[in-house]
Amino acid sequence: MSYFDVASSAPLHPVARQALQASLDEGWADPARLYREGRRARLLLDAAREAAADAVGCRPDELVFTSSGTRAVHSAVAGALAGRRRVGRHLVVSAVEHSSVLHAAAALDADGGTVTEIPVDRSGAVSTAAYAAALRPDTALACLQSANHEVGTEQPVADVASACRAAGVPLLVDAAQSLPWGPVGGQWSLLAASAHKWGGPAGVGLLAVRKGVRFAAQGPADERESGRAPGFENIPAVVAAAASLRAVQAEAAEEGARLRELTERIRARVPGLVPDVEVVGDPERRLPHLVTFSCLYVDGETVLHELDRAGFSVSSGSSCTSSTLTPSHVLKAMGVLSEGNVRVSLPRGTREADVERFLEVLPGVVSGVREQLGAPVASAARAESASLVVDALGKRCPLPVIELAKVIGDVPVGGTVTVLADDEAARLDIPAWCEMRGQEYVGEEPADHGSAYVVRRSS
Repeated sequence: MSYFDVASSAPLHPVARQALQASLDEGWADPARLYREGRRARLLLDAAREAAADAVGCRPDELVFTSSGTRAVHSAVAGALAGRRRVGRHLVVSAVEHSSVLHAAAALDADGGTVTEIPVDRSGAVSTAAYAAALRPDTALACLQSANHEVGTEQPVADVASACRAAGVPLLVDAAQSLPWGPVGGQWSLLAASAHKWGGPAGVGLLAVRKGVRFAAQGPADERESGRAPGFENIPAVVAAAASLRAVQAEAAEEGARLRELTERIRARVPGLVPDVEVVGDPERRLPHLVTFSCLYVDGETVLHELDRAGFSVSSGSSCTSSTLTPSHVLKAMGVLSEGNVRVSLPRGTREADVERFLEVLPGVVSGVREQLGAPVASAARAESASLVVDALGKRCPLPVIELAKVIGDVPVGGTVTVLADDEAARLDIPAWCEMRGQEYVGEEPADHGSAYVVRRSS
């Protein structure tokens, strides 16, 4: 089995395993106590904090350990907003932030605050100028991920941090995906990360708050972790998290170069092996181990199940999932094809042979799923009617796009096809299909049920 989903969670690093086992015998006592066992536990905790702070690029007394990366994000947002409540209750976020950030933003909005969402370009990157323009006198906090969790695009954190500093606004960086590859550059104010993303144990997060940043921890007061992360510290897990972070950063240059070559191979070869595929994300400013592509006429979940049966564990930001039936907010913000999305994120030590076998298996998997769904195949244009209406009401992605593709050849060049659909994903995927296939997307019109999407045949 080839595990290609470290962007979700990485296998436990050997160094983490060794540190965890060693510290189970030494780090079980209360580090706040003065007796021998407590002092041992305190030494382990302090050493882990110093190692993690060095990897993050901050002072040890600026960093605390939390129960998860999500808890670190939520604590950072709540504490920074509370610390600057006299300034205002305005929050700036990018449209492609992790759900933990967006959920915190939604909570602020529901509580009477205001949120500005910065759009991204088709590669998934924000504009520094747009961030700077969004900062207001009442802006309490800005948030920006260092690299995207779905498509791997790196963000201009250093430039945005400079713009925020010039405006007197603290910047929170979600560094969960990028921290294993090195410290985040720039003059950021707060940073959050999660240990299971780099091969540390689950249940450990990092929260760094620079000196001078106004911060008021929320919730009942607690003497642990400077009052910013209540509860008894899981010292063995913390030690393992810090040790593995230091280890993966030491390996980052060599392993990053090797994995970048493998993901570049996937980026280059998949469009030639599988028809009607769009590789998404910035081709250059991206994480070295992550590549994402979207396939027309398939749903991502079915492709994932078939790849799992073939021995590959990958992920999907598909527009159509069994749990939500809603498009990926990241792909939606980028304006790219959301159906049939496949995310490959390679772990340390991935072999070239594993990637080659994935490239051998993928075309057959996609072809099989398309056949099951009745996807169109290339055929001669029939050009029988100047306009057609396709009723795809009640059909979920990717079926409305498949129905469109089947009949586009039935109208002459200049003719139109109107697709009636009530699936939210159609609003994203029909324009994306038009761009991929060189057809003209006329626009969306109201309909008695759902919406009418009009496409003009251009070729």
